[in-house]
Amino acid sequence: MRYLIISDIHGNWEALQAVLHAAKGQYEKVLCCGDLIGYGADPNAVVEWVRDRCHAVIRGNHDKAGADLIDLEWFNPVAKIATLWTHSHLTPENVAYVHGLPAGPLMVDDFALVHGSPLNEDEYLVEVHEAAEAFAYQPAQTVFFGHTHVQGGFEWRRGRTFRIETVEMTIEPGNAYLINPGSVGQPRDENPDASFVIFDSEWQSVHFYRTPYDIETAQAKIRKAGLPSVLADRLAFGR
Repeated sequence: MRYLIISDIHGNWEALQAVLHAAKGQYEKVLCCGDLIGYGADPNAVVEWVRDRCHAVIRGNHDKAGADLIDLEWFNPVAKIATLWTHSHLTPENVAYVHGLPAGPLMVDDFALVHGSPLNEDEYLVEVHEAAEAFAYQPAQTVFFGHTHVQGGFEWRRGRTFRIETVEMTIEPGNAYLINPGSVGQPRDENPDASFVIFDSEWQSVHFYRTPYDIETAQAKIRKAGLPSVLADRLAFGR
């Protein structure tokens, strides 16, 4: 089975459409590691697409906030504004869908989806030592995660943890993997192109992809919606 694995769409319809175009013909099922909403100006379009097309989805922290499952005390002022705007613009049906999304880890075949880490859905796995600790809680050999908006991940091999720094790799027996497809709608690795992964479970191959999208239109929608301008500005810089 070939999977298109995505994460952190954040209401960016233009980025999602570009990913689907770039991945066309390369997958049978779509999986999402959370954060459908927040920041972007098209939460309903994104949620409705995910409802119709994704085989498995877990919630992210912005999904929880947008569905009133958590308070906003840990969100910065810009994120709070975006969350309140998103909640007020989602249809009741979409609020209910987001509210009902499961927390990770979620098993799909013999691998798993999480948002933050296998131990805590809100934890950021950025550094090698953080991933090394997370490997102790792996529910499967291969785990796909999001939350950091940074494509790549980590490999545990012979008792040591290494950062994944390649565009193509094979899942090797005896090793363990934490793989981040990157963010569709708001990359934060100083590359503004939308990110995704194609995972072939038969061949155990992972391909990391980036694709450009219509950033100007996404920015214009954010500004027209009256959302903070920084949410539009940073799309062009991948931050």
